Amino acid sequence: MRSMMSLQSPGDSGKRLGWLMFYRVVVVSVLLGISAFIQIKGATAPFQTSLYCIYFVIAVTYLLSILYVLLQRVVRDVLMNVFVQSMMDVMLITSLVYVTGGIESIYVTLYPLVIIYTVLFTGKKGALFIATVSSALYGILMQLEYVGLVDPFYSGVHSYDFSGGYVFSRMFTYVLSFYIIAFLASFVVEQEKSARTLLSQKESAFNQLDLLHRSIIESVGVGIVTLDPEGRVKSCNRAAEEICGYHIQQVRNRNIDTIFPELTKEMEQLTLNRTHFDITYLSKDGHEKILRFSVHPLYDHTRSKIGNILIFEDRTAIKGMEQEVEKNKRLAIIGEMTAVLAHELRTPLASICGSIQLLKSDLDIQGTDDEKLMEIIVRGKEQLEGLIRDFLLLARPNQEAHEAVDVGELIENIMESVRFNPGWNENIEIEKGLSDRNRLRGNGNEIRQAIWNIVMNAFQAMPEGGTLRVVTKVMAPPGEKEMLEIVIADTGCGIPPEHLNNILDPFYTTKDLGTGLGLAIVNRVVENHGGKFIIESEVDRGTCCRMLLPCSDEGR
Repeated sequence: MRSMMSLQSPGDSGKRLGWLMFYRVVVVSVLLGISAFIQIKGATAPFQTSLYCIYFVIAVTYLLSILYVLLQRVVRDVLMNVFVQSMMDVMLITSLVYVTGGIESIYVTLYPLVIIYTVLFTGKKGALFIATVSSALYGILMQLEYVGLVDPFYSGVHSYDFSGGYVFSRMFTYVLSFYIIAFLASFVVEQEKSARTLLSQKESAFNQLDLLHRSIIESVGVGIVTLDPEGRVKSCNRAAEEICGYHIQQVRNRNIDTIFPELTKEMEQLTLNRTHFDITYLSKDGHEKILRFSVHPLYDHTRSKIGNILIFEDRTAIKGMEQEVEKNKRLAIIGEMTAVLAHELRTPLASICGSIQLLKSDLDIQGTDDEKLMEIIVRGKEQLEGLIRDFLLLARPNQEAHEAVDVGELIENIMESVRFNPGWNENIEIEKGLSDRNRLRGNGNEIRQAIWNIVMNAFQAMPEGGTLRVVTKVMAPPGEKEMLEIVIADTGCGIPPEHLNNILDPFYTTKDLGTGLGLAIVNRVVENHGGKFIIESEVDRGTCCRMLLPCSDEGR
């Protein structure tokens, strides 16, 4: 009996039991209506007595139904409730058969109803048990009537004209039908149980497959968007939402071109040799991103195309790394060239300088044009050596162990030195705001060179004078190491926007006599120290250069 109930949850079984009690009341009510109709039309006196007994059986059934409801609240075991109700129904049907003619009663057909609903709750064993009880009670009633111990209830005079063979055949037919119905109902229920089990397994497998599919789609780091044939968005995964900055509810049924302008035009240009394309996308939060797209057809189960699958990824960081790799390649080439040039140029420069010094000491040329010519040669030699040093610093930064550097002291020395530089302008005002903590670990000569290059650029940007502001402060971004920020700002001519993206490239310059190495060296030195170099500029309003370098724990 437990096998059938194991497939039903307590809630489902309780609902079925409630429907059973409801239908029982319905059947009894119909029976009551039929009996009342017969009585109104007029029944014979003996059958009139039987009708009153039917009313009594019906009333007992109503009363038992109320008791069943109370029993269900007290006894939570559904099997126990079904067993009690089945047994009581069999006895009530037997009573009904007796009071409606015994062997001639048509209500013997109610026994199968009890067998059928029993098998729904208890399975084959419970159905066979109720079939046995029904057969036993019906057989006992028929035997008692046949031997004369019980008279048909509504017969006025005892008149029993049925032969033993007829009684036996009728009993045998009904008992056989009880067991056949029990077996057939059990077979149907078992088939339904197998179907339910198979359906449950298929549904579970489908749910697991659907969950796996959704997990894969949601877990990949690329955006996936499905489009209908008209190019409207139907679905997207979490990565697509994060890249675009939109939730699926905001973009569903919108044309894809309203999110990615010109995307449809790019899709139409795809060929066998061009399977993907990049576009620049301005996200909802205002950040510019470089996205790479690929498009694939979307088919249904009949292999009919029902749209497209759009797959894209954020390539902004990768593009940045590619640019960095390209820059490092260029610097590597410069490094190789510099090594050769430094070796090839320094030797003849040293010979030229030595020869000039010897000539200057051996000849009396003081105050003559020859002395000026020799000084021009020496200055040219120094310029060439300075250029070689810049090449070496740009291409091969000093990898020696870093030492403690006081940036404040470096800035003070630089500010004193620039006053004696030929480019100094008395109309330039210097403002300093140095922090109490200015120490870091690094190469002091390189850092000094970087600050010097920025300051010299600032002077050159203010030929008519202006303000040079030098500030240092310690920054502590959340979860990151403390950084020393060195801010050098001027009020000069500024840098045009079209030059800002290339201003850090080696040899890129807008000056007639510039080499294009100054800011490239600054950026190289800052990167070599694990920092970051940022330039902000507006035309005719000035330029602000920010060097972010990791702080030292010394000197706190």
